[in-house]
Amino acid sequence: MNHFILTASIIGLLSLTACDKPTVVNVPAETIIVPVPGPAGPAGESGQTGATGETGDAGIQGETGEASGDTTIIITPPEVEAAPEPLAE
Repeated sequence: MNHFILTASIIGLLSLTACDKPTVVNVPAETIIVPVPGPAGPAGESGQTGATGETGDAGIQGETGEASGDTTIIITPPEVEAAPEPLAE
């Protein structure tokens, strides 16, 4: 029985070491080529001038208002949030 266990363990050990282990291949990172801009080219030709549009019609003249002298202008201040209260120590 002792020979059987010894023989089985040797056969098991040999079978594990004889396995084909995959080879790890480190693939280098892909090189990124960044294009560098070259010198500026010549200036392009000027474009054509657009046509002048037609002038619009003059509007109707309104009537002059009457002066009353009792106009009151009310200006309201803008709404502003109140300042935060200081923290008590």
